[in-house]
Amino acid sequence: MKSMTMSKPKKQKKTMAERSNTLRAGVLGSNDGILTVVGVLFSVAVATTNTFTIFIAGLSDLLACAFSMASGEYASVSSQKDTERAAIEKERELIKTNYQDELDVVADFYVDRGVKQATAEKIAKELMEQDALGTVVRVKYDLQLGHYMNPWDAAFSSLVSAASGGIFPLVAMTLLPNAIKWPGTILAVTLSVALTGFLSAKLGDGLVKTAIIRNVIVGLVTMAIHYSVGLML
Repeated sequence: MKSMTMSKPKKQKKTMAERSNTLRAGVLGSNDGILTVVGVLFSVAVATTNTFTIFIAGLSDLLACAFSMASGEYASVSSQKDTERAAIEKERELIKTNYQDELDVVADFYVDRGVKQATAEKIAKELMEQDALGTVVRVKYDLQLGHYMNPWDAAFSSLVSAASGGIFPLVAMTLLPNAIKWPGTILAVTLSVALTGFLSAKLGDGLVKTAIIRNVIVGLVTMAIHYSVGLML
């Protein structure tokens, strides 16, 4: 007898939207980690010169920011995932109860893109016969069946990136010599937020120069505000 082997199901590749969502969470997490940590560090460092106190304050904020960002991303993406599933279930019922209207929606989709009415109806009919639900949700919501935004991926990406981003100002403020501590930290933060601005623009097809300038200005303003707060303590 021939031996029968069970083949493992192939793991579906992530779509571009899924990968972009994870990267987006990472970039935002990194930016928040940088700014929140340097904010606390500047406030505390102005009020005290005790390096250990400064380090503990920065580290505490880094951890709080990382877990806060992760939980926020998890809640947000979970809500998005629930919305996507609800939309798919709604279309599943509409296909059963109002098939013709769903067919017309698909045909209109192609007509709007320059396809002749007769050709669009033929395309819609063939696609609906092959995969009615998949076709409708793709046309209506730009969704792909079986591919939902993963809240765990977004949460982990945000957690790691927020912690990683916060390390730059924390290390600069606590390890650099006193003579270059402040300018070194400002430089580290400026370069870091410039990088996150560049990445966010690339991911969102935005203006790179504008995103970098905006992020750098926000970073400088954040440091100035928290420096002022430290002077009041």
